[in-house]
Amino acid sequence: MKFSVTALAVCLTATGLGAAIAPAAAQDKPTIALSNSFYGNDWRRQMVDSFTEAAESAKAEGLIGDFIVLNGDGSVPQQQSQLADLILRGVDAIAINAASETALNNIVGKACSAGIAIIAFDSILSEDCAHTLGFDFTQYKTDQAEATLDLIGRKGNVIVVRGVKGSAPDAQMYAAQMKVLEANPDVKVAAEVYGQATAPVAQSAIANVLPSLPKIDAVLGQGGSDDYGIAQAFEQYGGDYADAMPVIEGGGSADFIRWWAGRMEKGDYATTSMNTTPGIGGAAFWVALALAEGDDVPQEMVMPVAVVEPDNLGEYKDMPQGRIVSPSYSRAWVAEHLLSGPAAN
Repeated sequence: MKFSVTALAVCLTATGLGAAIAPAAAQDKPTIALSNSFYGNDWRRQMVDSFTEAAESAKAEGLIGDFIVLNGDGSVPQQQSQLADLILRGVDAIAINAASETALNNIVGKACSAGIAIIAFDSILSEDCAHTLGFDFTQYKTDQAEATLDLIGRKGNVIVVRGVKGSAPDAQMYAAQMKVLEANPDVKVAAEVYGQATAPVAQSAIANVLPSLPKIDAVLGQGGSDDYGIAQAFEQYGGDYADAMPVIEGGGSADFIRWWAGRMEKGDYATTSMNTTPGIGGAAFWVALALAEGDDVPQEMVMPVAVVEPDNLGEYKDMPQGRIVSPSYSRAWVAEHLLSGPAAN
């Protein structure tokens, strides 16, 4: 994939290079920016790709003058610096996947005061001036946890694998999981670890605690690509798990789905797979454009999640490595399902 030369496919880390980039030139068409707090897992990379694809399409159609993509290291100070730079550059709208629900509110308020439209998506903000495009993390993680506990007869030992530390989605999903677990006293939490929604991190975290734990019956995760890392940790540990793997919650990653399909071919392996869709990056771009054009946009919007079950597992088992189950969201889809105005062409 080729990024806009002007946008430089800006994948900044904590180097502070954002301030070194020339300000966006004044132009009749809007400039749309992405401020992504974290780039360290498959989900976030696919999300950035979806934003970029939509932005390149809009630029080719003459709908925007340019776009900017800034990726961070997960820290609040760096994202604050990104946003301050974008304010100085006078962009028209910023799509923000936030490092914190509250810590960015002050700088976001300054952006709004400068006339910049804000759409906070996925990991959203609590600043009142920001429009939000999120997922119902509480409902979908409640549904998945309930289904997972059904598969183990609502008794046994579980590991809870948390997501991106400090993010709003992690807090919401964890709270939903814990509420379900608290209502099932015969299910014991044997360990909690952070997997950062990333296969290698989740694999290492599980491998480090397994030797000290009782037999694990299920693992509640948060998606990204933690699912495959968890599965690999149990497979490498072996022992009783060689023939009786725990129920590992799937998060829609291609590697996990192929692993699950392989287990199904060898015998019956029951699990669940639900995930937030990284295609939200493209949807966020189209919402940002609508805001920049002055369209009527709801203050709060909710995206659907993807579900993989035994009946449709075969549809996804040949996905390319490193991908997460997700549709692409077109401008027309966004207009029909998220915006209050008439459908776009």
